[in-house]
Amino acid sequence: MKPSNWLIILVLTIGVLAISTGAILIRLASLSAGMSGIGFSLVIAASRVAIASLLLLPTWSKIKWQNLQPGAILYAGAAGVCLATHFPLWITSLSYTSIAASTTLVTTNPIWVALLSWWWFRERLSRRTVIGIVVAMTGGLIIGLADISGATTGSNPILGNFLALMGAWTVSFYMLLGREAQSKGFGIGGYIVVVYSVAAIVLLPIPLISGVDYFGYSGLVYFYLLLMALVPQLIGHTSFNWAVRWVSPTLVTLAILFEPVGASFLGYLLFGEVPSLIVLLGAVILLVGVAVAAVGSQQK
Repeated sequence: MKPSNWLIILVLTIGVLAISTGAILIRLASLSAGMSGIGFSLVIAASRVAIASLLLLPTWSKIKWQNLQPGAILYAGAAGVCLATHFPLWITSLSYTSIAASTTLVTTNPIWVALLSWWWFRERLSRRTVIGIVVAMTGGLIIGLADISGATTGSNPILGNFLALMGAWTVSFYMLLGREAQSKGFGIGGYIVVVYSVAAIVLLPIPLISGVDYFGYSGLVYFYLLLMALVPQLIGHTSFNWAVRWVSPTLVTLAILFEPVGASFLGYLLFGEVPSLIVLLGAVILLVGVAVAAVGSQQK
């Protein structure tokens, strides 16, 4: 039985609010630890997916392995590797650029999914999708010009924005591989637990190899890490995965575009971080372009 529209809207709203806390919790954990950069970002990324996968351990017994087609586990495993690459890139970007710029750029994945689908699956790009891509690129260029002019907050905004963009690229591969895995028999619950577990296995040893420890931080740091696993990871991602069963993926994609708005607002309240007007202009243009492209991808 399909849930009511009000329930779907409520779940999507909860999902947007939940994922909007991701960048904030990352910034709070970094400030509490007095650390930033790639080393501590690896600790955050590994801890986030490891805690989430541990909380999902009871669902392993519910996976219907006999229903999986050849290649399903391989696609899910590859998606986990892409997720393991995405989180360190995006989390590190928040050490160098503003919350507004980082969250805006990392949510451009509908554009990259459309381009990858055109290249990988030979899916035709609609005229509206092409227009959206051009508009979004214009917004990205404006944000880049803000970096050059010094109007962007952050210690190294050009590096931070590029890392966020790379995060968008890796999460786009993650989404496409996930689509293939689920088309080959994975239910959303089984898929998520496999992906998170693979991502955790890939990430957990890397901080230790890099000389960064998981221990010795304040209790507040671990509290923020737990919140990351519970709120943006499990509540946020699960809300969207649930909603996509009942409504168009386009609507879910458009809902996710409110993440930069929520994250930027929370960044202003908690850190007094106010993006420059040129960054805000670029962000608005970029998000409009992504929205147009997302709608166009469903109208081929």
